[in-house]
Amino acid sequence: MKLYEYMGKKLFADYHIPIPRGRVVETEEEASKAAVELGGAVVKSQVLTGKRGKSGGISFVDTPEEASREASRILQMEIGGEQVKNVLMEEKHPPEKELYLALTVDGEARRPLVLASQYGGMDIEEVPDEHIVKWPLDALVGYHPYIAREICHQLGIEGKAVKSFIKLLGSLYQLFKEKDAELLEINPLGWYGEELIALDSKVVIDDDALYRQKDLPQVEEKTDMEKKASQMGLAYVDLGGDVAVMANGAGITMATLDLVQHFGGTPANFLDFGGGAGEEKTAGALELLLGTNPRVILINIFGGITRCDVVARAFVNVKERQGIAIPFFFRLVGTNEEEGRKILEEAGIEVFQSMKEAVSRAVEESKKQGGGQ
Repeated sequence: MKLYEYMGKKLFADYHIPIPRGRVVETEEEASKAAVELGGAVVKSQVLTGKRGKSGGISFVDTPEEASREASRILQMEIGGEQVKNVLMEEKHPPEKELYLALTVDGEARRPLVLASQYGGMDIEEVPDEHIVKWPLDALVGYHPYIAREICHQLGIEGKAVKSFIKLLGSLYQLFKEKDAELLEINPLGWYGEELIALDSKVVIDDDALYRQKDLPQVEEKTDMEKKASQMGLAYVDLGGDVAVMANGAGITMATLDLVQHFGGTPANFLDFGGGAGEEKTAGALELLLGTNPRVILINIFGGITRCDVVARAFVNVKERQGIAIPFFFRLVGTNEEEGRKILEEAGIEVFQSMKEAVSRAVEESKKQGGGQ
């Protein structure tokens, strides 16, 4: 679960991690009043997606009039498919230097990992590896000040700022551990002489641990289509590409997405309608896909519990009812395969036995339709 920036900073403050003065507002009038209180201010859109600055979702203002105008503009924006509903007004106080600091989970080593760099303000993926400090932590041993001192040495942090960094990293680790975080990121971490201040926050909490984090705000991340799918008992995620994908099982769905990308296509979604789905649920999954307006539809069925004839019959019924004009590609193998293949072929639908062939043909058609790379 991702938290909005202002929620993450509230957690930082609870753990005595310094943050700028500021408050969340929902109207241009409130933004104007906040600018009076703060003086020069930063107007920051509150969305869960990244790259807000590049999208125009962050603005620096000097007067209440500018704050009102910029807040009005940003509140009308949609960033990464998410409508901006409020903005964070913060004091404008440029640091002497911008650093990067994060705590995350190293999945391969199965332990917490500190990431730090003297090149803050950039996406960490853009920073050369030789300029990133990576310090794995032993969860049984925990955090000790010598770790922060060594990181300071590598980052060039010196003087009394070292003491501030030791305290800040210790607080960050405590928050990471107590709140079951998957990622705590401060980018940039502002360096002001002796003081360090978290100028931004990115907080991601482990979904599987939310049952014991009752005091955290519950943030709904799903799109409207994802909410609709959830109500239907379907596993669905928007991916924003051209090839709509439907398969029966998380593993085969992921393999299909990988193969779409292998052939140079872009998946529009992840849709696993599960094993043993009946005709009604299968038809509902198909109708959901049609509602995304994809360029092509790719259906990959390996019938085990799921019967191929049930899927085929549901598809033909939806096709006849809605008059599907979108190109579609059907791979069908497994339980009652011959019956399912016969149902589709009688309806004039080509069926593939090879997953590779079905995917490559779907990607090829998506490119003809104007999609792909």
